[in-house]
Amino acid sequence: MSEITYYTKEGYEALREELHRMKTVDRHEISQQIAEAREKGDLSENAEYDAAKDAQGMLELKISRLEGQLANARILDESQMDTSRVYILCNVRLKNHNVKKEMTYRLVAASEANLKEGKISVDSPIGKGLLGKEVGDIVEVEVPAGKLKLEVLEITR
Repeated sequence: MSEITYYTKEGYEALREELHRMKTVDRHEISQQIAEAREKGDLSENAEYDAAKDAQGMLELKISRLEGQLANARILDESQMDTSRVYILCNVRLKNHNVKKEMTYRLVAASEANLKEGKISVDSPIGKGLLGKEVGDIVEVEVPAGKLKLEVLEITR
C-alpha cells in the first residue's frame, strides 16, 4: 500500500499537469520516435528503435508512479491549519543561534521542497526537528554540516 502524501493545492495541480503532459505530449513524441525507427528497417540491429522502446518503458513507469502518488495525495486546507505548533504548510520564522541570523521557511511535502523559494520538506532533518514545536522552543538539528541550534520565533500560515 502506498504512503499518503500531503500537498498544497498548487503542488497537487502541478503534479496533475505533469501527468497530463506525460500522457499527451511525451507519449505522442515517443510513439513518433518508434515509428521513425521502424521505418529504417531491420529492428534487430536498430539502436534508435531500442532507445525509443527503452524511453517508452521509462515514461510508462513514471506515469504509473505519478498516478499512484496522485491516488494517495491529500490536499491540505491552509485556512484550517493550527498555528500554535509547527506543522506542514506553516511558515516558520527561526533564529539560527550558530550564525545569529533569522530565516523563514515554509514546511511542505518533499515533492514541493525548493530551498530557493524558502520551502523545506517536512522529511528533511530541519523539517523533522521543527514538527510539533511551539514559539520559543529551541531545537538542535543534526545536518550534514554539523548541529544547528534553531529557535522558533513565529509560526504563521
